Amino acid sequence: MNVKLIVGLGNPGRRYDGSRHNVGSVVLDRLARRYAPGAVARGKFHGALVEGAVNSRRVLLLKPATYMNASGQSVAEAVRFYRLEPSADLLVLVDDTALACGSLRIRSSGGTGGHNGLEDIQQKLATDAYARLRIGIDPPGQTPGREYVLGRFRPDQLEAVEPALEEAVDAATCWVVHGVLEAMNQFNRRQTA
Repeated sequence: MNVKLIVGLGNPGRRYDGSRHNVGSVVLDRLARRYAPGAVARGKFHGALVEGAVNSRRVLLLKPATYMNASGQSVAEAVRFYRLEPSADLLVLVDDTALACGSLRIRSSGGTGGHNGLEDIQQKLATDAYARLRIGIDPPGQTPGREYVLGRFRPDQLEAVEPALEEAVDAATCWVVHGVLEAMNQFNRRQTA
């Protein structure tokens, strides 16, 4: 089965709309508008699932409805149901406080960087071998981490992150069509904060 799964991490509910922690969900919504226009999300795998196509390749866009810290439940259910190989078929879109706003970093595997959503995914999949596209949201500085990631972007941050969200859509597209190595070569060029 030639299926790719892209997961956009975030917290559900209007309370978290526009928060730094939800940039993965925002990119997923933009992918859905581009590759599944008019599609209605189905409640599945403890999340919202939309099916689309990128260059005639079937793509599943999943937004977990669990809170960030329990994202692995949704991801693992979808991976098992479609019998996907995480190392080849899964891309997770996620925020990263170690990267400057507007930076993107794609990896084919690796650690969680202390991100609770990634930690839960890795625990539930029992592997760190899956692609992740990290979207920089700046370090929290003096603000407590939880308060920072659940807060909204400052105007200067929004100016930097907005083009990165569209670039992340392009990076995810590249991953689907050309694979993780080409996506890394094309999009891993901005520096960390």
